[in-house]
Amino acid sequence: KKIFFQASNPGQFENDSDVQWQRGHVPETIAYHGRVGINTDAPDEALVVCGNAKVMGRVMHPSDSRAKQNIREVDTNEQLRRIAQMRLVEYDYKPEFASVMGIKDT
Repeated sequence: KKIFFQASNPGQFENDSDVQWQRGHVPETIAYHGRVGINTDAPDEALVVCGNAKVMGRVMHPSDSRAKQNIREVDTNEQLRRIAQMRLVEYDYKPEFASVMGIKDT
């Protein structure tokens, strides 16, 4: 397999040193060291997608059971005691964050 990228405006980079994409260490991968924005030119996280994303496969997350082993039941009473010691809070999103993220009910 080969992966191809084409900028919508190839002349948007001032020079080749601005391009930070490189071949990954694992076969058939690419790497970019920085933030990536799709439909945004101001990503504030490693990857920001403004719009819908379609995934034709699985999305793996550290809390995914496929990434864990030795899953076992715990003492419910002990866990309830720990929960009772937690600090619970309510909050409102900052308006500037809510508007950028499309959150209506802050």
